[in-house]
Amino acid sequence: MFFVCGEMAADSKDLLTRMADEGHVVGNHTWSHPLLTRLTRRQIRSEMERTCDVIEDAYGERPEWFRAPYGAWNRATFQLGAELGMEPLAWTLDTLDWTSPGTRSIVRRVENGAAPGVVVLSHDAGGDRSQSVRALRRYLPELLDSGYHVTVPRRHPA
Repeated sequence: MFFVCGEMAADSKDLLTRMADEGHVVGNHTWSHPLLTRLTRRQIRSEMERTCDVIEDAYGERPEWFRAPYGAWNRATFQLGAELGMEPLAWTLDTLDWTSPGTRSIVRRVENGAAPGVVVLSHDAGGDRSQSVRALRRYLPELLDSGYHVTVPRRHPA
């Protein structure tokens, strides 16, 4: 799953289409990645709605899933997400890759935290993400070989 910020995705609609075409779920991560708990309901709706529009414009479907930046949820974020037809989805294992801890550290975090139902958080924007990519290339095949499988939540059959 990719949770995208609208202001970055707006100039990369071909990438959104490719994500969807390759079977990835594209979710909403707001327009500009603000701390939603400090915004008004109107501002939160705008952050969510603008990103829904970009995703729909890219490949014809509105996102079904929403993730709050920084994991900062409140009643308004849940309510407004639902009004826009989205389900909330958080992570259960933060790789802390955004702190650039090194590939080995990211891999170790995932290997130590892997369990059925775990949702791993990684980042693909906001700076150099080469550590994240190297770590993913290392831990994902190992987890798949160990019997884990990727489950992508879908409300509608693809």
